[in-house]
Amino acid sequence: MVRIGSAREAKDAEFLELVSGHTGRLYRSACLLTGGDTHQAEDLVQEALGRMYVLWRRSAWTGGRHRVDNPGAYARTVMVRVFLAQKRRRSSGEHPTDRLPDIEGREPDGALRLTLLDALGGLPAKDRAVLVLRYWEDRSVEETAEVLRLSSGAVRTRSTRALARLRERLGDSLAELSFR
Repeated sequence: MVRIGSAREAKDAEFLELVSGHTGRLYRSACLLTGGDTHQAEDLVQEALGRMYVLWRRSAWTGGRHRVDNPGAYARTVMVRVFLAQKRRRSSGEHPTDRLPDIEGREPDGALRLTLLDALGGLPAKDRAVLVLRYWEDRSVEETAEVLRLSSGAVRTRSTRALARLRERLGDSLAELSFR
């Protein structure tokens, strides 16, 4: 006879192992999605992991219609969907600002990083999500389409247009910053 407490503890231990193995990558992707807002990125990762934990506790991972073969990929999918849902709501009391905190003490490529994050932050949420999934997460067009619930053609079109907008926004500043 298996004790209920020990089964839950085992599930929790498995979940903690999953979280420890994927949190860093989730956080880096969340930073890109949020345009460099580390606090919002932390909230985004926390929300995604919280939603996954609810499913984890319901035993959805062990079989049935919610079987998940790759929990890390599923976590990134949940995170992107949470991000897009938050952007659609826009009910948050936070407001974007053009002022950045003091950047002294950052790594040497700080100016390049800030320029890229600023340019990404100026894109619409879905375009930003497409670029992060395609080029940061290195996902295929089909995987990106599945996560965002778009057609493959829509992902290709958004990728092309978003990259063109980034090039417009960055202009010559990217070349200047990359050769410092």
